[in-house]
Amino acid sequence: MKSAHPPHPRWRAALGNGAILAVLLATAIALLPLHGDAWWPAMPRPRDWWSAAASLALYLALCAWRLPRGRGRRSDDGGAALPWLVAHASQTGFAMELAGHTAASLRAAGAQVVLRPLSDIDAPLLARTQRALFIASTTGEGDPPDLALSFLRDTMAQAADLARLEYAVLALGDRDYARFCAFGHRLDQWLRQCGARALFDLTEVDNGDPGALRHWQHHLALAAGAAAMPDWTPPRYERWTLAARTLLNPGSQGGPAFHLVLRPPPGAAPEWQAGDIAEVGPRNAPAAVEGLLAATGLDGDAVVRFRSQATTLREALAAAHLPDPATLPARPQAVADLLQPLPHREYSIASLPADGAVELLVRQMQREDGRPGLGSGWLCRHARVGDTIDLRIRANPQFHPPAGDRPLLLVGNGTGIAGLRALLKARAGAGARRNWLLMGERQRAHDAFFETELRRWLDDGVLERCDFAWSRDEPRRYVQDALREQAPRLRAWVDEGAAIYVCGSLAGMAPGVDAVLREVLGEDVVDALREQGRYRRDVY
Repeated sequence: MKSAHPPHPRWRAALGNGAILAVLLATAIALLPLHGDAWWPAMPRPRDWWSAAASLALYLALCAWRLPRGRGRRSDDGGAALPWLVAHASQTGFAMELAGHTAASLRAAGAQVVLRPLSDIDAPLLARTQRALFIASTTGEGDPPDLALSFLRDTMAQAADLARLEYAVLALGDRDYARFCAFGHRLDQWLRQCGARALFDLTEVDNGDPGALRHWQHHLALAAGAAAMPDWTPPRYERWTLAARTLLNPGSQGGPAFHLVLRPPPGAAPEWQAGDIAEVGPRNAPAAVEGLLAATGLDGDAVVRFRSQATTLREALAAAHLPDPATLPARPQAVADLLQPLPHREYSIASLPADGAVELLVRQMQREDGRPGLGSGWLCRHARVGDTIDLRIRANPQFHPPAGDRPLLLVGNGTGIAGLRALLKARAGAGARRNWLLMGERQRAHDAFFETELRRWLDDGVLERCDFAWSRDEPRRYVQDALREQAPRLRAWVDEGAAIYVCGSLAGMAPGVDAVLREVLGEDVVDALREQGRYRRDVY
């Protein structure tokens, strides 16, 4: 059985050094009988004794000066504030490998990154770190990796002031164990209790699930402000068809939001559950691709290999970051070899397989230079109805509906209604009728997404209650304000076993709702709801 408190690394080093010195001393004593005569032809002069003594004293002083420095964490980094810290707690090396990929992606995006094992991290270092990413494995029935035990004992055992820290946790585990990703969750809870703010919600990875890892990369790119951060492993898309696109909010003060309907490939019968995610492979505007081909004189119909598949140069350019025409070689395959694929984009699915299509609600975003966003620009502007869309479905079990007829409180804003709509469809199909929706948007006259459907669910009893908050209508309210106004009902629903699902914006809405929940229910109750799986979020 492993010791619950293994020796600290610095004591292990001290014991090792002491053992070596003891061996050397024992060797010297063992050799003494071999010297029957004088060791030197003449005894050293007194001044030589004094020189030797001074050298020994200087050596011991140097050792004493270095010892306290050696006892400090290797991640001290001179006391400077750290923009990004990537820490890993690995048992088999997988977490360390993913930490390396994470750090490399951040560096490619221009960030300054320090990469360290969790055993080299302490509270003072975290207190002067701006952003920290933790890749943490769980072993056995909820145990931390061996190399994380010192951090658990020396750092997590006490409170720390981490109010300036923003963080995220990638939790690795095996769902076959009862305490799945337990150490990652424990680390996340300690960071929150110390005042650190989550960049995005904890990401669980079951046995290296590539979809969950792409989800981590997606949020990593958003947190780093790097729209061009490439996927570590490109997903295998299927070719879906854009069957319909409808603008839902003409005249809105916000960006235009489109209801999209995508049909699967002929003969395919894809399955998914409410709460799952559509990963879309965006493309460049056709005009931009044709402009590059015209500027270089390259043959867009030339067959090349791109992402290990045969395709045309035109198709490869459509799915990659467009390079500077002046830098391109003359051969099409040489061009394809230089291309960097566009990263995927994630959207909550607003429909069920019984609807026969994946339905999305996508708001067209704009970059700082005025160009449309990468994914939303492709789906809302450049792609035409009838075009094929690269898409694959990623399971998101953390946001699947609760089992049985447990009461369900759904909270969201903006395009977050997409994921909540799928949950309500699933609840209606299961006959679970204790559902309460709180939804926030800008204007009642323009932004009441899916209002006809919601009203029908109210009339049919699928929705027990529906509350709206309009941030641009008078009186101006946000969804967290509506939730606070319903504090007595919120407490009653939680007492009756309700689960709380939140979907929508990570900036503003999600932390605002979390703050109200903790204000009304108390910190301990909210933490217990998270541990019981009764408080879940799909925020972006």
